[in-house]
Amino acid sequence: MMLISVQALRALAAWVVVGHHFMQVFFNFEVHSPLEYLFADKGAAGVDVFFVISGLVIFLASADKALTPWRFMLMRVARIAPAYWFYTLLMALLIVALPAMFPNDEWVLSHVALSMLFIPAQHPAGFGIYPLLDVGWTLNFEMLFYLLFALALWVRTSYRFWVVAGLLYLVCGIISPALNLAGGFYSNDIVLEFLMGIVIGMLYRRGLCRARAWLPLLGIVGALVAIYIGADVPRSLEWGVPSAVLVISGVTLEPYFKGSRLLKMLGDCSYSVYLIHTMVLYAGRWAAEHAGISPYAMLPVCIAVTALCAFASYQWLEKGSYRVFKRWFGMDDPTRLSRQKH
Repeated sequence: MMLISVQALRALAAWVVVGHHFMQVFFNFEVHSPLEYLFADKGAAGVDVFFVISGLVIFLASADKALTPWRFMLMRVARIAPAYWFYTLLMALLIVALPAMFPNDEWVLSHVALSMLFIPAQHPAGFGIYPLLDVGWTLNFEMLFYLLFALALWVRTSYRFWVVAGLLYLVCGIISPALNLAGGFYSNDIVLEFLMGIVIGMLYRRGLCRARAWLPLLGIVGALVAIYIGADVPRSLEWGVPSAVLVISGVTLEPYFKGSRLLKMLGDCSYSVYLIHTMVLYAGRWAAEHAGISPYAMLPVCIAVTALCAFASYQWLEKGSYRVFKRWFGMDDPTRLSRQKH
């Protein structure tokens, strides 16, 4: 069962990223106030929180469970891919139907295919190694992490951290730089944040994420201050370590979050918020320009549309597609796993 504290952090991270991209889409990161600076310069740290949470959740979800690597990957693909595929195709359709709304985007069939397969590739518009739905760059890292973690399922739970760490170092620290895989995409030190999440999961399972409320609250304040101040160090240190402190502090405060249906729902919808929000923001910018509306008058409209669409997306697209995939792959059949084990 998902920790409500983690759900709250997922929701917070998603909406911070929305604020970051609002500043990008509407203002090209030009800031005129401390709040604008906060979202423009620090909002991307929401992704780092996501990565730490991903390591934590995957470790806890697989600990002491009879999961084969193949079954684990099927479950992850069934959960993550359908919504991403849907919004990637929707993005392609919108670029064709409403090119004025997406003046900096274009699509090529081969690039769409690579995007759907989670293979990093240069965007046709030439602004870097991004999939067609550009927020999907994080999912390329997620899929690599899932694959390496799937291999680690062959060993006991207590050894999985070391196996994943070794595989990440091999792929991202040696093979990727040597072969220049995807232009060095996988050499990004952000992958270390998955390992931070695994460590938090190990501590949680051992009952070590307990303390009086003042300590995790102090950790949250310290982490936020560290993110705001920043430092001239690699991203995994500048934002990754504070993100890990945020997550472990949130987990430690779990007793205070239990039973909150609102926070659970906000967390449930966070993935769809992440996938949908840039399209909503581009549409909002186009509407604001044509109607002569202030960006800040359009912001609450974009927030409301994103929230409503994300809620519908989670209820019908995410949950519905997951049920279909589980039925197709027999993941609802408890005897199937038993047969696989023999």
